[in-house]
Amino acid sequence: MNIVLVIGSVIPVTAYGGTQRVIWYLGKELVKLGHCVTFLAGRGSTCDFARVIPIEPARNIIEQIPEEADIVHFNNAAPAGVRKPYIVTYHGNFIPGNLERNAVFVSRNHAARYGSTSFVYNGLDWDDYGPVDFRTPRKDFHFLGKAAWSVKNVKGAIDVVKALPGEHIHILGGHRFNLKMGIRFTLTPKARFHGMVGGEEKLRFLKNSKGLIFPVKWDEPFGLAITESLYCGAPVFGTPYGSLPELVTPEVGFLTADSAEMTEHLLHGYHYTPQTCHEYAADLFNSQVMAKAYLQKYEQAANGHPLNEHLPHALKPDGKQPWR
Repeated sequence: MNIVLVIGSVIPVTAYGGTQRVIWYLGKELVKLGHCVTFLAGRGSTCDFARVIPIEPARNIIEQIPEEADIVHFNNAAPAGVRKPYIVTYHGNFIPGNLERNAVFVSRNHAARYGSTSFVYNGLDWDDYGPVDFRTPRKDFHFLGKAAWSVKNVKGAIDVVKALPGEHIHILGGHRFNLKMGIRFTLTPKARFHGMVGGEEKLRFLKNSKGLIFPVKWDEPFGLAITESLYCGAPVFGTPYGSLPELVTPEVGFLTADSAEMTEHLLHGYHYTPQTCHEYAADLFNSQVMAKAYLQKYEQAANGHPLNEHLPHALKPDGKQPWR
């Protein structure tokens, strides 16, 4: 099958870039499975396993789709008038305008909030993350995500750890002083801020962590921070919103919207093993599983069968969820 993956930004990425990494690994796995992949991506993109066509912003994107394409996979939006069979993966919340009949979401909850049952879990190529030494002593917790987003609730994560005697938290993805959040200044010696980190530096923190503190205050569509942390042997302590109840089972973490309850659990209910967390993520959230699921969507769309019986639409406005 000739598959075109459309992503407006530059690939590959080195630091954050969650959506870009997922699409990169999807393309890589599709090639391993014997398919021909073309990235229609931002200018400056490179790839050693698939063809790259740089997007020309001044031209209609439809005119830039290769003639030989059997299926086109857009991400977050598709232009009107596409003549090839196509699907659209929506990766986030607050999706504007009308959604597509061939829409794919990134978790069961994400799909359900738009009246759909069509979803594919994000997967990563764990070979790039390397082995995990389960004998490594683990100290400190971590937060991973865009801390500038108030819904990610980095303050809540810090407050939990402040209530734990002798514990510290590494903030990966944010700074202590942040103008974007209304001049927020987080002053505590128990929180260590590292900004946007990626690659080996990020993995070093995750593979030595006691766990991810992730008290998000919105319906998380998926959460790569969750699966990355689990793969590295770190259990997840978060809120029961969005995809989290699907991804975080009692064997690999704990969910609550009550900060005092989370603190109490961390003080007295800590019974997770790094190997169990690792094996769970490695088996369920890998790029091969994701690619095979997308192939089913591609074949369905290419054969003229819509992925959704009805047009997906937001059933209720996305908003903040409580954290107390």
